[in-house]
Amino acid sequence: MLKFLLMNMMMMFLISNWSVVQLSFLLMCFLVFCSLGHDFYMFNLGSQLGTDYLSGVLIMLSVWISMLVIYSSQKINKTGYFPSMFLLVNLVLLGALLMTFSSMDYLMFYLSFESSLIPTLILILGWGYQPERIQAGLYMLFYTLFASLPLLISLISLYNLGGSLMMGLVFKGMSGNLISMLWYFCTIFAFVVKLPMYMFHLWLPKAHVEAPVAGSMILAGVLLKLGGYGLIRVLSLFSEVNKMFSWLWVSVSILGGVIVSFMCLRQMDIKSLIAYSSVAHMSLVLSGLIVFNWWGMNGAVIIMLGHGLCSSGLFCLSNIIYERLGSRSLVINKGLLNLMPSLGLWWFLLSVSNMAAPPTLNLLGEINLIMSVISWSKISMISVAMLSFFSATYTLYMYSLSQHGTFFNSLFSCCSGKMSEYYVLSLHWLPLNFLIVKSILVTPLV
Repeated sequence: MLKFLLMNMMMMFLISNWSVVQLSFLLMCFLVFCSLGHDFYMFNLGSQLGTDYLSGVLIMLSVWISMLVIYSSQKINKTGYFPSMFLLVNLVLLGALLMTFSSMDYLMFYLSFESSLIPTLILILGWGYQPERIQAGLYMLFYTLFASLPLLISLISLYNLGGSLMMGLVFKGMSGNLISMLWYFCTIFAFVVKLPMYMFHLWLPKAHVEAPVAGSMILAGVLLKLGGYGLIRVLSLFSEVNKMFSWLWVSVSILGGVIVSFMCLRQMDIKSLIAYSSVAHMSLVLSGLIVFNWWGMNGAVIIMLGHGLCSSGLFCLSNIIYERLGSRSLVINKGLLNLMPSLGLWWFLLSVSNMAAPPTLNLLGEINLIMSVISWSKISMISVAMLSFFSATYTLYMYSLSQHGTFFNSLFSCCSGKMSEYYVLSLHWLPLNFLIVKSILVTPLV
């Protein structure tokens, strides 16, 4: 199946017709859904490629979000702003993501992990909005590269010790001495920055604000999940050292999530608010991963899938508003229910999904993560409660300030929404709310 997907992408490289590419992505999504079985073990595909249940779920998310990215970027095709090159960059990015999630070798995983940075940078620099996109791209580039070099040195050291970098065959005899501690931090630092954790998150709001809608959707939908996926793959190598420093990561991530939630309450840019909310959600994911128990692993995977759909949909909505009003400021974008009443329903549905209301995947994931973190330490109950409360607070702040009130007097009535936009938004919302019925599909036994 994976070979057919890659061959299908190579055929699309030669085609610049958007409708053909969109239909091909729908076909790829259908094939991924059909091939997602209930096997929890690694399935070897040859050439050091393989999939298990975890990577299968994330491959499904990558193909789905890439399809929605093409559908929501029709303005680039209509304006003729290098549409063929835009398709090529997105297909290269999807290929890098497929290689990352299906790599059975740690070195190939590292190369694919880093190669996804290049097409993302091209998306931001080539199709971004303001001149500040150059600064945002440099922030993202240097944060990621600075954190990734120690990971490469750590992988080379693992190969020298064990003679193999195949997943499941790597040397795991890590004791609690100083060298193993340094080794541990060098290995997981790249994934913590990519997730991102509080204090290493400054690149994310800048990248989101300056990126086009395609960059924001793929960044929030899939690229942040590379950090969580990498942590799941490497934390088993450092189980003893991880127990010694789990208090550090959990305390910084949970308290940092509360601080970022306060920062969300003072944002006036809609995309900036959604970007900071992603940091707050990923802080809870990091806590569940570091605790490394069954509830934490499953909750983290569910939140990664649910947040990818929900956050991508919110960025798509903010782009719809930006194309009509020319601004993302909450000072100007007030009273949108008067101008766009039909889109108000989608704002409500995706906002309640962002605050983990039933029956969304975010609720199922947060229940698992809260049980995981509180069972690890009852003191963390206070911070987790504040994080959940302020998650609802800043989401209601965004919804009420943008939809209610008196609209800006220089605005005129405009189109409420098009069928293509409703189609994209529904493809975000439907799997987010109906996959909970078959939650076995999104809860791999890690």
